[in-house]
Formats: sequence, C-alpha cells, structure tokens
Amino acid sequence: MSLRRVLRGRLHQVRTGAGGDRPPDAGSAVVEFVSLGVVMLLPMVYLVVTMARLQAAAYATDGAARAAARAVVTADTDAAGMARARAEVKLGLLDQGFDAGPGSSLTVTCSANPCLTPDGRVTASVTVDVVLPGVPAFFDRVIPTHILVTARQVDAVDRFRTRAVAP
Repeated sequence: MSLRRVLRGRLHQVRTGAGGDRPPDAGSAVVEFVSLGVVMLLPMVYLVVTMARLQAAAYATDGAARAAARAVVTADTDAAGMARARAEVKLGLLDQGFDAGPGSSLTVTCSANPCLTPDGRVTASVTVDVVLPGVPAFFDRVIPTHILVTARQVDAVDRFRTRAVAP
C-alpha cells in the first residue's frame, strides 16, 4: 500500500466521519459557545456600567443635597450659608466624578425671609445630568442619552437660634 493511498483513505475517513473517533464538526461547540457568550455578555457589561454610573449620580446628589441644606442652616448669615452650600455641592459631585457646576445643579429655597429665621425650613435640591456611557452624541437627537438624577433635602433652622441683628 502506498503512502498516497493511505493518506487518501484517512482523509476520506475524516471528511465522512467514518472510522474516526472525532466527528466532522468537532470543535464547533466551543466556537458557538464563545461567540454566543460574547454576544450575550456585552449587553450585560454595558448594563452594569450604566447602572453603576446612575448609582454614583444618586449617591452624589443625595450626599450633596444633605450637605448643602446642613451648610445653610448652620451658617451665621444667608450669604455665608449659600457660599458653603455651593462648595459642599461641588465637593460632593466631584467625589463621584461629576463635573456639574454647583450653580447649575443646586437650588435652595427657604420658607421664610431671611432664610435663617428660627424654625424655618431650608430645601436644597441637587440635579445631575448623567450621560449614558459610550453613546455617541449624534444619537441624542433621536434617542435621549441623558438621565436627570435629582435629590432633595429639607432641613429645619434651629428654633432657638438667635436672630441676626441688622447693623
């Protein structure tokens, strides 16, 4: 028997699967598993990244609103309280990686005028615009790619606080 005839016979066995211990489609299950795994894993990874960004925004706005309201009610004057509140919001947002300016994301309302009237209420609202990660800007015209996350904190001015005396 020549070598050529042996090789042809073996090649025929491999092609038809006859007499061999490996089926002709051996290894295709691994390829299918890997390709389907990647197709199914990518949306899951994107969902986790997006939810993590939204959770960071929720933590940032909640902490910043709480700190801003507290900064206003513990200040000596309305102006000092507002300055401290803006600083607190800026720090709270930067802590979670958001660059929103405190002037555009902070709203403080008071139940009385002046703001630090004893037994008054101070409401601090912080809003952050979260851009969905990895979405090109031109999609924003068709599909909204921004999510607004807002937190609100109401704090009371101390009932026994001394009133500011005008000079």
